[in-house]
Amino acid sequence: MDRQRNRGQVLPRWLWMVLGLALLGWWLSPGQPDALAHAPGVLAPQAPSQGPVRGDPPARIDDFRIEALHSFELEARVLGREDYRFGTEADLSPTDLALGWGRMSDSAVLERLDISQGGRFYHYRWGGDGPPIPANEIVRSSANMHMIPADAAVAAALRRIAPGQVVRLEGWLVRVVRDDGWHWSSSTTREDSGAGACELVLVTALWPSG
Repeated sequence: MDRQRNRGQVLPRWLWMVLGLALLGWWLSPGQPDALAHAPGVLAPQAPSQGPVRGDPPARIDDFRIEALHSFELEARVLGREDYRFGTEADLSPTDLALGWGRMSDSAVLERLDISQGGRFYHYRWGGDGPPIPANEIVRSSANMHMIPADAAVAAALRRIAPGQVVRLEGWLVRVVRDDGWHWSSSTTREDSGAGACELVLVTALWPSG
């Protein structure tokens, strides 16, 4: 008798290769630092500060021209981090930090929100009892920020940042333009939300606060 082949259990060779590469990438990728917990209370009371460009921002990073829009500094609680490995944006900015200040740095508020990141966005949801603070205050007091490390020391510091940590950073809000015309620009206000509302930050200094 001829033996029948169960074709439903045979995966194409290319799919095995994709799965193998994905598994290898997962195995080699560093895990994120463990999240830190805090008692209720505002940890970062001040809003970010921006002003006229100070210092000497670089004119280029690799194939990208850099236009500094504002000097920028903040102290904020890390609500989440998301790391990226592929695409033009990842060449410049390997990590997004979702950051909160004012009441968005208070555990009593954050425990009533479901916070996530993905696709270069930061998302939050609340339960049936409604938002813990007014929705427009959530917008004004938190943001997803694309981090561009200015040097290897900042890149190493960025890799150590954990959700829940309170951090300080200094740098510039920037617009970057690749030689072929591709561009990426920072928001310059904390009042916006949705597409284009993220800050693109060239970070010159980053450290844990407190």
